[in-house]
Amino acid sequence: MRFRLLPALAALAALAALVATFWLPPARAAEPQADLLPVDEAFALQAEAIDRDAVSLRWAIADGYYLYRHRTKVEVLAGGTAAGPLAIPPGDRHNDPFFGDVETYRGSLAATLPLSADPAATEVRLRVEIQGCADLGICYPPHRREVTLALPAGAAAALPPAAGLLGSGPRGSTLLGAPTVTGTAGLPLPDTEAYRVEAVADGADRIVVRFTIAPGYYLYRDKTTFAASAPPDAAVTVGAWPEAKVHADPYFGEQAVYFGEALVPLSVRRPAGEATTLRLQVGFMGCQENGVCYPPLRRAIDVALPASSGPSDGTGRPGLLAALALALAGGLILNLMPCVLPILSLKALGLAGSGESPAKARAHALWYTAGVVLSFAALGAGALALREAGLALGWGFQLQQPAIVGGLALLMFAVGLSLSGVFNLGGGLANVGGSLTQKSGAAGDFFTGVLAVVVAAPCTAPFMGAALAYAFAASPPVAIGVFVALGVGLALPFLAIGFVPGLARRLPKPGAWMDTLKALLAFPMYLTAVWLVWVLAKQRGADAVGWVLGGAVLLALGLWAWERARFKGVALRAFALALAAIGVAALWPLQQLPSARERAAETTGDGRSTQVPGRPAADGSVPYSAEALAALRAEGRVVFVNMTADWCVTCKANERTALATDDVRAALEDADAAYLKGDWTDVDPAITAYLQQHGAVGVPFYAVYPAGGGEPEILPNLLTPGIVVQAIINARREAQP
Repeated sequence: MRFRLLPALAALAALAALVATFWLPPARAAEPQADLLPVDEAFALQAEAIDRDAVSLRWAIADGYYLYRHRTKVEVLAGGTAAGPLAIPPGDRHNDPFFGDVETYRGSLAATLPLSADPAATEVRLRVEIQGCADLGICYPPHRREVTLALPAGAAAALPPAAGLLGSGPRGSTLLGAPTVTGTAGLPLPDTEAYRVEAVADGADRIVVRFTIAPGYYLYRDKTTFAASAPPDAAVTVGAWPEAKVHADPYFGEQAVYFGEALVPLSVRRPAGEATTLRLQVGFMGCQENGVCYPPLRRAIDVALPASSGPSDGTGRPGLLAALALALAGGLILNLMPCVLPILSLKALGLAGSGESPAKARAHALWYTAGVVLSFAALGAGALALREAGLALGWGFQLQQPAIVGGLALLMFAVGLSLSGVFNLGGGLANVGGSLTQKSGAAGDFFTGVLAVVVAAPCTAPFMGAALAYAFAASPPVAIGVFVALGVGLALPFLAIGFVPGLARRLPKPGAWMDTLKALLAFPMYLTAVWLVWVLAKQRGADAVGWVLGGAVLLALGLWAWERARFKGVALRAFALALAAIGVAALWPLQQLPSARERAAETTGDGRSTQVPGRPAADGSVPYSAEALAALRAEGRVVFVNMTADWCVTCKANERTALATDDVRAALEDADAAYLKGDWTDVDPAITAYLQQHGAVGVPFYAVYPAGGGEPEILPNLLTPGIVVQAIINARREAQP
């Protein structure tokens, strides 16, 4: 996730003006690190060849120091071979800040290396490697040395024990050359001098954190964390990591690290709009180049944030009550979105044909609401859990997975077959799930609610953006409450019909017309399945279409055979279910097929888009990249950014009804504006990072950058040509004197 949040000069100027005001309390007091012992004194080694079959190694470990078991190694370089692994006793178990669960030794360590000496050898040469730490909170880099030991002349001969430490004993324990360590850096600085951390507010909802790293030291990028501990519902996310250097680290292998200075922009999400002080917790790890490594460090910094604007669609930070209201309204409007209408038509058919008592009508409404609300809560919990795991996913994330898209296509196809009369989900399967199309049965009502939520994911209704942004920034219980409010909004029309008799009486009376309507409703399901297969083709190509269509044929055959075998033998029904199961199993290869980017890499050989750089697509857009955005802004041009996805119904509706109009194209041309389009159909870390930078929780997302620099104008989720044209005009005016 690498992209630019601020022009570097502006950030540096702001930080330089406020650096004197920052108080940076360290996680612990600075230790007198000049007292750190040289590694050979902290871990003094004595070795001898006991006989031609074994070498004894003993370390005298100074007080306040310890060795790692898993970092203690001995290798035979000459004079024979190791006859087995190093025999080393168990150590004290504990959780280490560097390596996790480890075993360590204090005081002393004795180990034996089984040896198979060459028959003519008179000495054996070993390479001994250790790594240890001091209780001061400092770890030494891996320490290697070569040792030459005299071997007894024969099996019966014995060598007297070595008289002292290596380098001071007889020829039987000789040090060859200088020890090999990760450098000869001087004594380490206190961590507060090696790493200075500062933070400054850049508006109401952004912070820039500056790391100043002493010469000869570096900071791990992937071991740096940020969290907000106050106010209670505040949260921060990294906008864009600055470019790091790949460094061969002696502790963790190749790592992305920073030398000298690093500026990290953070986005702040907080429910309240008034001015407040944010307590920022910064965690990080770093090392002395060619020297010691520090344990995980923490700094707490108070950052004064100015007041933010009130709630707004997609960009504001509403309070809890406002977020719940927006979620309720967004869920209600979601009933009108095209992705949800096919499923809602099923429920409308069931209600129209109920003809039951008010109590039964209320039961239908409540079971449907339960399916909607629980599904929204589960979907929200899954999205929050994945974001906590660092995947930075948002609304509609599940449709980035080809297997899920294929599964939904088969599900819509199966529902269509049921409505067409090919098979009936009731009868023999009543004890398993119930029918989507029959008016009776709580399971059918519940599953209809679940299905409505599943297919609602491609749509983002008005007001949903602000509510979802609040949810992803709030604590998990509060966030789940917002998702529940979305579910209540989606279920509200059917709750009203179930609990308001006057509305129920306005529904058509049951009759023969229902069979015709039921058959007609199958075709929106088939069209939905076709659309999902088209999305799958965009994600994984023609091979994926072949797999899912083959699976659909087997699924249809299995469901037809099940209906034919309903009153026949168990074997025939088992065979029918096996056919249907094989059809569903055809989804398994979808995840293994190459993505669009991987297919482009195979075509071009470098993983880049097959579109010619700088040549617009048919709609006038060029592919989004952080580099392209930065270059266009440096040229002083107006930039319109459209983040979209093929599975996003709202995105496609906006592109057809607003962005493809002559008015918008003329406005872009008059302003000499660049049109960047990011395709989030498949997982794309760069686009995910961009969305996260702006606090967006999914697509569509639209931003218009002014020609004169500055922050972009964020457009609403639903566009009209007038909204886009006015935003482009405003962006052009900002560049004029």
